[in-house]
Order: sequence, then structure tokens, then C-alpha cells
Amino acid sequence: MGPAHTEHPDGGPMSGTAPLQDRLLDCVDEQQREDALARAAAVVREGKVVVLPTDTVYGVGADAFDVVAVAMVLAAKHRGREMPPPVLVPNPRTVDGLATDVPMYARILMRHFWPGPLTLVLQAQPSLQWDLGETNGTVALRMPDDELALELLAEVGPLAVTSANVTGHPAATTAQEALDQLGGAVAAYLDGGPRTGGQPSTILDCTGEEPVVLRLGALGAEEIRGVLGTTVLHDSPEAADAATSTPEDAATSTPEEADEPGPADPGDGERASLVGSVTPSGVRVPADAVRTVAAPRADESAPTP
Repeated sequence: MGPAHTEHPDGGPMSGTAPLQDRLLDCVDEQQREDALARAAAVVREGKVVVLPTDTVYGVGADAFDVVAVAMVLAAKHRGREMPPPVLVPNPRTVDGLATDVPMYARILMRHFWPGPLTLVLQAQPSLQWDLGETNGTVALRMPDDELALELLAEVGPLAVTSANVTGHPAATTAQEALDQLGGAVAAYLDGGPRTGGQPSTILDCTGEEPVVLRLGALGAEEIRGVLGTTVLHDSPEAADAATSTPEDAATSTPEEADEPGPADPGDGERASLVGSVTPSGVRVPADAVRTVAAPRADESAPTP
């Protein structure tokens, strides 16, 4: 595949990724780090897209409250609204401004495992003026264990962040890999050096009275159960299958979507029924999804298929 054609910030056309190298901002060199973070923060405030390192892989993100900027993130990845990005936060105190009806067990989990590889799906604050995609009233929140990411988040606030790659391609573990894939769709790339590209975060549905494992990742179920006391942690069938999968199974997974839970649909007082393609066990079926068909009377024949 040939190099992408893009446009210079001045408006003039240019070809290939080489002229975009000035968008790589060196954060490894301590003397350049402060300026790089300031430039990235300015990019976010301008409503543009930034690439940043996290504790798993590199992410591409924008101001979570800027509808156009979030759409630009999805466009950069060549994906639609059906897989809304998670929101990264600078500290647990931010959660109450973004989510409502946060259970005490979720707060306990944040206290133990944030910052770290734990994503919590919660009921979103209904009053917020944002549009992350088809979230069905939920939001997936995580506080990453990465110094650069936390510094940027502290400066600009919550960011809608997804893995820095074109959908269907490997997740970027360096800023250069992200630039090679996303090119001019991103205004600034924070280069914090290579990231491990290890296991993704564990995702829990916390929209009900007890948490449900939607995907097991870097944080094990037993570690979580160890801090929950009498609160029961429920495993979805898919999460259980993932825990017992073979290396061959893992090789067929899609790491580029690893940290990207999709919409949950809690309904009216019901447990979340969908996060990405994972359906938790014990989900109540929404009333409007059930059609009751009366039995035929004795004098009626059965309808023809």
C-alpha cells in the first residue's frame, strides 16, 4: 500500500509520511518533554487529535466533550460509532463528573487498582453534552498507569482514547508506528519510547448491583475478588472462555480493539446487556425484545411457515 496523501497545516498538499515527522514530539529527552506536553495540550484544546502513550499500547484521542474531535478520532481509525472509545481520566475524583450511580464496589476497585489496567463500565451522567458514539447511556472509564498520559490528562481533562492504529491493523507500540498508520489525521504524536504491547485492561460491567467480568486482561479475576469482600464477581461465558483459551486462540484475536469496550444497554433498571461483542451471563431480556404469540384456538390450524 502506497503512502497516504495528506495536507500540510499551512494548507498546501504533500505526499508521504516523511514531511509529518515534525509532528513527533520527543518526551524521552527531559529537556524537550515539557514543551512537547504543552504542544500536545494545545492541540487538544484546539479540537484536534493527539497520539499518546499508555501503560498498554499507544492511544489516539481527543477532548471527550468535543463532538467533532471524537468523530475525528473514529475517522482516523476508519471505524464507525458502533464501537465508542473509552474515556481516560487523570484521577478517580473525575469519575463523579462523568458517571452516575457509581456503586461502592466500583469505588473500592478504583482505590485498589487505579492507576492500572482496569476499565469500569458505568452509567454515564445524563446531563453531559458529549457524544462518544452508540454508548446506550454508559461510559467506560480507566485511569492509565503511565506518567506521560497522566500529565496530559491532568492538563486537559478527560480524553476519549482508543488504540492508535487503523482498524484491522496491529496496535502501535511506538509513536512512529502510530504515525505510519494514522499520518496527517493526527496533529501531534507524543513519543514516550516503546510500550510493551502486553495484555489489555480487564473490563468490568459496573452498572448493576454486582460486577460482571466482560473481558479478562492484565488484572486477574482472583485479584479482583480478593478486594471485594462479600460482593460477588460474576464471570460472563465469554470471559471464562478467554481465560482458558490457548496460545493459538490468542493469535486469532484482534489486539487493535483490545481496550475498546463498546456500548452497554442497561435499559430501565436492567443489567448492561452488551459491551462490544460480549454479552454478560444472567442478562435480563428487555421487555420490548420479547414478542408474545397467542396459542391457536382448537378450531384453527397452525399457520403455514
